[in-house]
Amino acid sequence: MATIEWNRQNLAYQSLTEVPPELIEHEGSRTAELDLTHNKISDLRFLVDYPHLTTLILDHNLVGSHVKLPAMNKLHTLWLNHNKISNLSTFVAALVKSCPNLRHLSMMNNEAAPSFFNGGTFQQYMDYRYYVISRLQKLDALDDKVIQENERAEAERIYGRSKSRRKSTKKKLEQDNS
Repeated sequence: MATIEWNRQNLAYQSLTEVPPELIEHEGSRTAELDLTHNKISDLRFLVDYPHLTTLILDHNLVGSHVKLPAMNKLHTLWLNHNKISNLSTFVAALVKSCPNLRHLSMMNNEAAPSFFNGGTFQQYMDYRYYVISRLQKLDALDDKVIQENERAEAERIYGRSKSRRKSTKKKLEQDNS
């Protein structure tokens, strides 16, 4: 049986508004890591042709809150620093649906991710963290910080569990009781 050699595709600093179709056709199905740093990309629907993507770097692009994302079940690392994400709940809902196995997410310097660096208060920053943690249950790190258990507990206390987590917990309880 032949093994597939996974590629890292680096398209950073090329002022791209889209990934060239010929690159997608030849490399998409063999690419595990894709770096699109410092481009002008806003539409991510082309990612449907990257079924084995585990790491996606989109720092310094034009990705907005209402971006359409294909299902990316293998994606575990996503960097979206310095983009145009302004509506946190809309964007995170898309991530919950499309990236169920996300472990590392970085959204620094987006309007939806308030921090000291972009005029946000400490309370706004913490609320942002709690909200994202409550919705993306498998997340291990958000921005530049590992998620602590006390943060998970506070996120659940404030925002409750996401629907997917409630369903899996309910199913586990039913299995344990049978």
